[in-house]
Amino acid sequence: MNSEPTPAEAFFLEGNRLLAASECRAAEACFREALALAPDFAEAHANLGMLLDQEGMAAEAERRYRLALALNPRLGHTHSNLGVLLANQKRFEEAESAYLSAIELEPDSPAAWSNLGVLQACRKQEREAEESYRTALRLDPDYHRASFNLSYLLLRQGRFDEGWSLLESRNRRWFARLEEHLPCPRWRGEDLQGRSLLIGLEAGHGDMIQFCRYAPLLKDRGAARITLVCHVALKDLLKTLDGVDTVISFDEILPDDAWDFWTPAMSIPCYCRTRLDSIPARIPYLHADPGMAEQWAALLEREWAGPEMRIGLAWKGNPHFENDGDRSLPYLKTLEPLGGVAGVRFFSLQKGAGEEEAAHPPAGLPVVDLMRHIAGFADTAALVANLDLVITVDTAVAHLAGALGTECWVLLPEYRTDWRWLTDRTDSPWYPGVMRLFRQPRVGDWETVVAEVGEALRFFAARPRSPRGTR
Repeated sequence: MNSEPTPAEAFFLEGNRLLAASECRAAEACFREALALAPDFAEAHANLGMLLDQEGMAAEAERRYRLALALNPRLGHTHSNLGVLLANQKRFEEAESAYLSAIELEPDSPAAWSNLGVLQACRKQEREAEESYRTALRLDPDYHRASFNLSYLLLRQGRFDEGWSLLESRNRRWFARLEEHLPCPRWRGEDLQGRSLLIGLEAGHGDMIQFCRYAPLLKDRGAARITLVCHVALKDLLKTLDGVDTVISFDEILPDDAWDFWTPAMSIPCYCRTRLDSIPARIPYLHADPGMAEQWAALLEREWAGPEMRIGLAWKGNPHFENDGDRSLPYLKTLEPLGGVAGVRFFSLQKGAGEEEAAHPPAGLPVVDLMRHIAGFADTAALVANLDLVITVDTAVAHLAGALGTECWVLLPEYRTDWRWLTDRTDSPWYPGVMRLFRQPRVGDWETVVAEVGEALRFFAARPRSPRGTR
């Protein structure tokens, strides 16, 4: 006969139920009630720590995790959670110790092995990371997080053959929900001759700008009609893409048109069997609206005429991106040394986070701020078409400049560099001839990067100016 739970156990069980129902505040209250009745309740400390971690209260979460493990060192999942917290703080040796403890306790846990792989990849231990991910997948071939993590590693190394296939593990629940509502099957490489295709939205603006390039390729393969769904701010820009018949923003109701297939944008390279030497890179593939570009040209000539090279600057990405603290510059002031380069004039391309800094730029870096006139990417494209160079961190502006064929220099972090920039390259096969990559030599070392950019900019400013306007 099962004994009745103690009052503390009852609160703990109720907290777990509420946690499963995503009622986090109520769950936290239950765990605290359990601990008030039983201060040595290790599992309650562990679950409370997890909630505090999710709320961004890292110091208190760590304290709870360590209390739980002091009371019960055999909580493998808590070792893993502590490891994630420590890894996010770049306390790598401590994180590794936590992950190894989790694996020792639960050697058959794919999550524990995948977490260790993430840490190893962050530390550039790529061979070890790959083995950890593959161990996770041997334990559970359907453990999608390990597949996704391994895909990033392989794609970063240019191993596209397997990398694209594993990338299909991303957003599986979201894609499954889409399949329930779309009146056509998902495209997985079937013949498109005479068929119609709906290309669906991917997460970021930069993702859509980079991968929309596949629409004309699919049209060349015989697709009769292609519809593209995108972010609201991209709609007018993506209308300039060859091969697309209709562009719909995701806030619009899909028409009653029947499609033969649908596909997420980033799945297309997998079924087109894209390799490093077959990336579709006809640059430019997007274009500024000619009328808008002419209006910007007239404004710039009227207000900022002169022989200087016009340089666009973007220094921050979306703050909600998981690695934004490393990929974005802390402040516009970080670029102030560029202000000492003669023969250039800087224009802000910063929208959203950091935009206010352009209104009051550092004394040594005069910046013309025109972003109040920008409503969407079509406006930004018209401005970029009138610039000689864009200097940006890893954000959508980099993909926009590259797609337009405007010369672009991208400042990349050393820590968790995005896969699409590959490893150790100073160029990008996605944007050949127009993109140059500047990489941090050490985590957080933007000073060296900016110094290298400054030196390159001096040579750039000495070049003859190329014709501007629509590309």
